[in-house]
Amino acid sequence: MTTLTLPSIPGSLQWKNDPVDWTIGPDHSLRITAGAKTDWFVEPSGSTWVSSNAPAALFTPPDEHFLLSAKVTVGFASTYDAGVLMLYGRDDQWAKLCFEYSPQNRPMIVSVVTRGLSDDCNSTVIDGDTVYLRVARMGEAFGLHYSLDGKYWHMVRYFTLGKVENLRVGFEAQSPTGEGCSVVFSEITYRPDLLKDMRTGE
Repeated sequence: MTTLTLPSIPGSLQWKNDPVDWTIGPDHSLRITAGAKTDWFVEPSGSTWVSSNAPAALFTPPDEHFLLSAKVTVGFASTYDAGVLMLYGRDDQWAKLCFEYSPQNRPMIVSVVTRGLSDDCNSTVIDGDTVYLRVARMGEAFGLHYSLDGKYWHMVRYFTLGKVENLRVGFEAQSPTGEGCSVVFSEITYRPDLLKDMRTGE
């Protein structure tokens, strides 16, 4: 199994689905290129449509409380192309915070929480191809935030996945309707910390 390391991450990242390509830059950024028709989603309507083939580089966080953030730049081309921070327990227990290309051809913050079926929520439209994303853990609770400058954070979602036996967290790229998508994760930061206020992001 291919593993990779980044100075800011405590431990090795392992691939959940192989990417078309990946590189680590001199600034310790991570570029992931997803192939065509790749996604993580479990259709909530009751149909049997499930997708779990997008590449994700994941590691096991050593702390009960932590923050993982990155500056995310996406080469948007097709609807639902996205750069993602992912929380993963099992194939039917995971969450993702996405910087995603909407059906209206606008970059947007999107969150998906999956406990058996996926709960999908579109949030804020973003100008440009870059934004900061962050996931936070407080025991069994999680928070998803975005920022325009990496300093002032906006809450997207506050939720639980229930009891997670083996949580992994990391970086994902996807191209559900397109022929592929390249995403750069830079300014990657992990720290064991407990937010004072999940809603304000402080």
